[in-house]
Amino acid sequence: MPREQIILECTEAKAEGKPASRYYGTKNKKQQQAKIELRKYNPFLRRHTLHREIK
Repeated sequence: MPREQIILECTEAKAEGKPASRYYGTKNKKQQQAKIELRKYNPFLRRHTLHREIK
């Protein structure tokens, strides 16, 4: 199966002492071999932050 389940976790929330938001999704591991980084909304910080793939 070329698609893989991934978890995106906020990178800025831990530095500010807030809970990290997480997003779940899939990626095509044949085309995207590096870890994914996206700007997603963090409701705890009330702004868009950088989310990095952790799994």
